[in-house]
Amino acid sequence: MAANNLRQIPLTCSGHTRPVVHLDFSDICDSGYFLISACKDGSPMLRHGDTGDWVGTFEGHKGAVWGVALNRNATLAASGAADFTGKVWNAVSGAEIHSFQHKHIVKSVAFDNSSENIVTGSNEKLVRVFNLEQPEAEPELYMGHTGAIKRALFCRDDKCIISAADDKTVRLWDRMTGIEVQRLQFPNNPNSLEISHDNHVLTITHGSTISFWEIDTLKKLKEVKVPTNVASASLHPDKHVFVCGGEDFKMYKFDYITGNEIESFKGHFGPVHSVKFSPDGELYASGSEDGTLRLWQTTVGKTYGLWKCTEPSELNNSLSSPREVPAN
Repeated sequence: MAANNLRQIPLTCSGHTRPVVHLDFSDICDSGYFLISACKDGSPMLRHGDTGDWVGTFEGHKGAVWGVALNRNATLAASGAADFTGKVWNAVSGAEIHSFQHKHIVKSVAFDNSSENIVTGSNEKLVRVFNLEQPEAEPELYMGHTGAIKRALFCRDDKCIISAADDKTVRLWDRMTGIEVQRLQFPNNPNSLEISHDNHVLTITHGSTISFWEIDTLKKLKEVKVPTNVASASLHPDKHVFVCGGEDFKMYKFDYITGNEIESFKGHFGPVHSVKFSPDGELYASGSEDGTLRLWQTTVGKTYGLWKCTEPSELNNSLSSPREVPAN
């Protein structure tokens, strides 16, 4: 039976009580890889990335959590929230390590490659970099955006920062000088930024468009129109396909080379806010307004994680009911 005739059966990860607005995966480490979710319930959750099994909940924020990050080996987590703080956590014990005070909602957090710094973006229209080795020191400050920051990431071997904001721009900042060195202008506010697994391609969503840019030059590689306002997109580690989701509750998969739609299906019971491929590319995760995050197989019918490949005669028994992965 051809794998493409099989129905996509997601693993549904329950446990959050409000919309799930952002997701991040760690790299593959000794004990597999991990997934963290940001939710308006104020409690970011850590899970095993391949199964969705709940590991723990980071408790301490007093408001909606808008952005999350895991460092590469899943020893540290970060979260940005409506309580005006960006927090850094021990991802093994769940203990809070640092809490960096801001003057407005923190929408975005990300680690650098060495896990020595985090970058935050806030509704103050500012991008800051905090040194985790010297948490009391004044942060690096990048100002110039005229709208709230949506997302900010380290790039170009951590020498630069790329940020997207509600001013219809994506800007590149040089950390040596602290100044803006490049700017991309869009007809709509950019919703998401992702840097590909090999650090070569920047994926930006804006309006109903997904555009791909060479990270080292910010030269546009290609642009693909999607049938909905798209909130988030993720490029597969091998750069053959990308997935995206947005206002129409659907999950889409496109061929990156041709720009053609491969498949789309109703993924959630509410708008999709965040999508992300796992580090091995075997699955992608989505977070939605409906309060769930779901894991989807890149190749349907393959035995991986909690998905077991079965003979066609057994399919009705084993795969017909979507699998719930509860949080304790």
